[in-house]
Formats: sequence, C-alpha cells, structure tokens
Amino acid sequence: MPDRTPLSVKYGKWAVVTGSTDGIGKEYAKELAKRGLNIVLISKSIDKLNKIASEIEQESNVEVKVIQADFSKGQMIFDHIAKELDDMEIGILINNVGKQYLYPMYINEVPESTVWDMVNINVGTVTHMTKLVLPGMQKRKRGAIVNVSSSAELQPMPLMAIYAATKSYIKSFTEALRIEYEEDNITVQHLFPLFVCTKMNAFSYKLQETTLFVPDAKTYATNAVNTLGMVDHSTGYWAHGIQHFFMRLPPVWIRTLIGEFMTHSFRSDYFSKKGIKIE
Repeated sequence: MPDRTPLSVKYGKWAVVTGSTDGIGKEYAKELAKRGLNIVLISKSIDKLNKIASEIEQESNVEVKVIQADFSKGQMIFDHIAKELDDMEIGILINNVGKQYLYPMYINEVPESTVWDMVNINVGTVTHMTKLVLPGMQKRKRGAIVNVSSSAELQPMPLMAIYAATKSYIKSFTEALRIEYEEDNITVQHLFPLFVCTKMNAFSYKLQETTLFVPDAKTYATNAVNTLGMVDHSTGYWAHGIQHFFMRLPPVWIRTLIGEFMTHSFRSDYFSKKGIKIE
C-alpha cells in the first residue's frame, strides 16, 4: 500500500527549495506548499523571490520565507543561509538550483566565469546545502533530501562536457549519501529529468515546445513530488522513465555519439536563431 502520510508529518514542517524562482524549482515549491509544507525559497533575485512568495501565500495557506543568495559566489554565501535557517525544522531540502551552458560549446569557448559558476552552483551548492540541513534531520531522525541531476549524467556529453560532469557528481554524491544516512531514517532521492520546457534549455526551439516527452515545469514537478518517499532513484516523470529505459540499452560509447549529435543539433539551432552561419 502506498504511504499516505502527509509530507509535513512524515518529514517536517518546512521545505527548502534552491533555484526556486523559475522552472522546476518554482513549480516544485508550489506543489509542496499545496501539500501543506511551509516553504523557504532561496534564489538570486529578491524581486522574483517576493513575487513567487506572494503567489504561494495566495494559493496555499502556508508560511513562506525568502533568502536571497547568489550560489555562483561559492562558500562565502553559506554562513548567511545557515543563520537564516537556524532553529527551523527543515523536513525537506530540494537541491534544484543548476547552471547550464548558454548554448552547446567546445571547452575552449566556455567563458572562465561560466566554468566556475557551474562548479560552484552544480557541485558546491548541492554539497554545502546538504551539510547545512543534515544535522537537524539526524537529530529528529527524519527528513528528505532531493538532489536534482539530469539525464546528462548517463554518459559524457561533448559540447556540454562540464555540465554533464557536474551531473555525474550529483548522482555519485546522492547514492553515497543515501547509504551513509540510511540508519537515520533520512530519505535521499536522486532525480534525473530528461528535457523539460524551461528557460535553461532556451538554446533550442525544439525544447521550448511542450510535448509528451518535453513537459512543462508544472507537469514535471507535480509528477516528481508524487515519487518522493516512494522511490530513491527516478526521472520523476513517467514519460521520461520510458525514454530512460531505452536510453540505457546501448553501451556508453554509442550513447556518447548520440549525445554529440544532439548537442551539435542544439548548437545549430542556437546559431540559426541568431542568424549566424556556422561551418
């Protein structure tokens, strides 16, 4: 029988969502609020944070707290976040914030600032935010950590080499973390969506049209929240699960070649939109 225990009872009163002003993070926060959790929104833009907080408060009868933080700044921001979260019963942490390439590019084209932003956001944030909430969860012997990765973790991705590598880190980190804290009754879930229609994928017009296999963020988040506490490892969306099954059938070297073809196609989409001809 499925566990019908409300998430707020099962894990705790507050859910923290990083990267919560756009895309999956925003919709995941709204979905958790509908299920009775108070929400902590953490993102870079205070205007967007206040706007989303107002929307959640109007849609759901919950408390909302906002924390402005630019995760690209690295270690220096986490003392502030820790103070803001002090003494709060954090039941769920959604490590959603992520940094993607502006468009697929060769490594020597990637700006140095983008390299470090990607490492700080995709690797540093998931690691440090987890360290912040774990002591309280251990003490209460309950909690859930959801680390949002990507199907890019499944193989190397030429033209998105850094992004895919950071997602492989998230997968490895999450799987190890689950074993470390299984005796503390802490759920550690690994989510790895395929393509979702969000601004992160704006480099290709193909990914800005909602379809069965490219859902909008709301559809994806609703499905993903339903998997929390049910499975430890999931794409979060049933149609992505079908795609994942077939994606895993070829060996890694073939998946890498397919990934290279796909990223070159997206690169062409981007330059075509800009009116730039590439050789």
